[in-house]
Amino acid sequence: MKYVGIDTQIRRNNFYSVLLLLTFPALLLALSYFILLILKNKLPFEHNSFFLKIIPVIIGVVLVWFLIAWFSHSALIRMATGSRPLNRMENKRVYNLVENLCIAQGMPMPKVYIIDDESLNAFASGIDERTFAVSLSRGIIEKLNDEELEGVIAHELTHIRNRDVRLLIISIIFVGIFAFIAEYAFRYLNLADAKDSKDSKSNLAIMLAIIAVTAIAYLLSVLLRFGISRRREYMADAGASEMTKKPYALASALRKISSDPNIEAVKSRDVAQLFIENPGLSSHPASFLNKLFATHPPIEKRISLLEQFV
Repeated sequence: MKYVGIDTQIRRNNFYSVLLLLTFPALLLALSYFILLILKNKLPFEHNSFFLKIIPVIIGVVLVWFLIAWFSHSALIRMATGSRPLNRMENKRVYNLVENLCIAQGMPMPKVYIIDDESLNAFASGIDERTFAVSLSRGIIEKLNDEELEGVIAHELTHIRNRDVRLLIISIIFVGIFAFIAEYAFRYLNLADAKDSKDSKSNLAIMLAIIAVTAIAYLLSVLLRFGISRRREYMADAGASEMTKKPYALASALRKISSDPNIEAVKSRDVAQLFIENPGLSSHPASFLNKLFATHPPIEKRISLLEQFV
């Protein structure tokens, strides 16, 4: 795998963040236009002129949605994972490992959280120095030795340093908007069909058309996100190896993590992709769709790459 420097990776992630900020709203406007076009025979107004009038409304709603999600995402993630703050006195071992790595790298100390679950997993979160955090499950703390746990923490610190988390949060927010639109359109057309049974065939055709258009937009948004999310795991593995000088320790940690990565409290797929290993990948690892939409590269491949440097 071709080496990419940390500064280059940060610049790339910042560029991708801007690209996503521009691409997703454009895709959303295109989706809105096609939905109005499909519904034009049912609308009491001319759809082109109406679309031009609602563009500011769409952008405004998206902006408000985005800002709310942007500033509340840390609290929402903690709620979704059941994590709580871990202070130094509760676990000096973990706290010292995080602090020592941060001092060595000259980076600010993130907050440390613990998930009360015996499974093995960890993730980084936050969009700035005020919200940066590393969360570790109780299982990963108790079942990894110091070198392995240090490798996992270094992996998560690399995500923070590379601005991977910010990029992922942006993509999660916009994909969530598309998912909401798809669900709302489906419910609206079901309601319209129930009220007007005489025109049920027409409503069914419209519903299928809107679902198709929405599915295409959602698929494109997901592929945009996944196209950049897999590489970030390789980069974080490489960054952790560079920090600790012990690639074998992270490889050993990943092998242990692969045996039990499922955090019971985590039900959201969006939150699951933040983890060092996405628990959702373990259910059908060989399926074509699972590989196509995988947020993480196969953990066996990650281990193999790390072991090449042992």
